[in-house]
Formats: sequence, structure tokens, C-alpha cells
Amino acid sequence: MRFAVSADRSTFTVLGARGFIGAALVAWLESQDHVVHAVTRASLPALLAGRRPAGRVIYCVGLTGDFHVRPQDMAEAHVGLVARCLGELQFDSFLMLSSTSLYARATATCEDAVLPVLPGEPSDLYNVTKLAGEALCLADPRPTARVVRLSNVYGIGMPPETFLGRVLREGSATGSVVFRESAASANDYISVASVARLLPAIAAAGRHRIYNVAGGSNTSHAAIACCLHNIAAWRIGFASDAPTLRHPPIDTARLEEEFGPTASNLVADLPTLLALAQEYRCSPSTR
Repeated sequence: MRFAVSADRSTFTVLGARGFIGAALVAWLESQDHVVHAVTRASLPALLAGRRPAGRVIYCVGLTGDFHVRPQDMAEAHVGLVARCLGELQFDSFLMLSSTSLYARATATCEDAVLPVLPGEPSDLYNVTKLAGEALCLADPRPTARVVRLSNVYGIGMPPETFLGRVLREGSATGSVVFRESAASANDYISVASVARLLPAIAAAGRHRIYNVAGGSNTSHAAIACCLHNIAAWRIGFASDAPTLRHPPIDTARLEEEFGPTASNLVADLPTLLALAQEYRCSPSTR
């Protein structure tokens, strides 16, 4: 999909610029002729010490699949660094990336829903730290400090610790995949291209302080398995004791009202994703 070049040339500072989402965001912003400061963990201390104007800051720092074994690092990424950035950076806007996993125990998935957590549950530790980071942003008196809750983001270079990243890596390496969750399990997915387009728009002109950035409908594991078998002839199986994990559909009404539909369709994108992933693995020059 091709998007129009923005006539509004702005300065963006992307924190976590080497990560999956951060790198895609930097590439999109540069293609739109924005001034981009790509900040990594290594260069962040210098940015904070310099106290120079950072323009529109998008905070992409975070942990993914290894957060269970790195709780202190997770708390620092989701809370400690957020607090430092809010306190020490000079910004026009600040946008923190959170997660729709916060709705796991909720009865609704709109941005204003009550979000229960169980601090004693190891699986809830990720959500507790994300909520703390969100609370810091929303407690900031500047209305341009905002939060986006991302669903499952897919695209070239997605972390192998994610469900879809593991499936594609396993299938590409062996020609077969065993799903560890049942065929009836389902998640919401959004393409990294859509995310890279939407984040700067929200940072620049969002009328609210929290947005769900998601596809807006769930895709079942059965649909993914069928598609992968049809397009790649992979052998697909499901573990005999695989649990069924159905996440509630994410409410994207607020996002669509302001910025239009996300135009993400995982099943339709899988053939292209597989082809590009193969090219990516075979050609270091494309990395």
C-alpha cells in the first residue's frame, strides 16, 4: 500500500529506533521527508543530558517475549525510562507504545474500559508495568503526552518470540509447524506498515490521550494454518493439549473516527509476507 507524502515537515525523535517497530517507524518518517532522530538505548543518555528540543517523541522502548526472565529490565523500560523522558526531555508531544494485552481481564476493549490485573500472577507483570507507564503519561499535565495500545504487529523482521514470528520461522526452517494453541484460538493483528503510518499522525494531531491501534477484528489460528498450508504447502499440526486462547476483539472506533481504517488483513498479507521473509533471509543487502 502506498501513502501520500505529508506536506507537514516535522521533527520526530524515535526512542528504541533499532527495534522492530522503531526501525519501521524511522524508515516511514524518513520517506515522508521528516527530520528524524533515531535514538537507541546506547544514545539515550546523551539525549537526556543534552536537554535539546526533541520535537515529537515516540517511545518504542520495551520488552517482548523474554520479559518473564527480565522483570527488572522490563520495569525500567516500561516505567523508569518513561518517567525520565517525561521529566527531562523537551518535547512537542510524547507518545508511549503500550499494549492491548491490558484488556485480557477486562469486560470491554474501548480505551476507557476498567482494566483489572492480578499482581500475583506472573503473566500480569507485563501489564502492570505497562499500566504504570501509561499512568505516568496520563498524569502529565501536558495534553500532548499520549498512549497507544498496540495489538499484535506483523511484518518483516518481527521478533521471533512472538506467536506469528515463531510460526513463520519454524515453518520456513522445517516445512512444518506445530501450533501450541488450539485452532479456535484467535488474536487481533495489525501490519507494521499501518502502525508506522498511524503513530506519527496520532503524535501530531490526536484529539484523545489513549488510542487502540489494532486491526479491529480477530483472525483465528485455523485461518492462519489453512493459509500457510495452501500457499507454502507446510505440514500443519496442533498440539494435543493445546489450550484455546480467544482474545476479545479490540474496539477501534476512536482510531477510525479520526484517522480512518487501518487496512490490515493478515490472511491477505501472508503470501507477500512469506515471499518477503524468504528474500530477507537470502539477501543480507535487504536488511
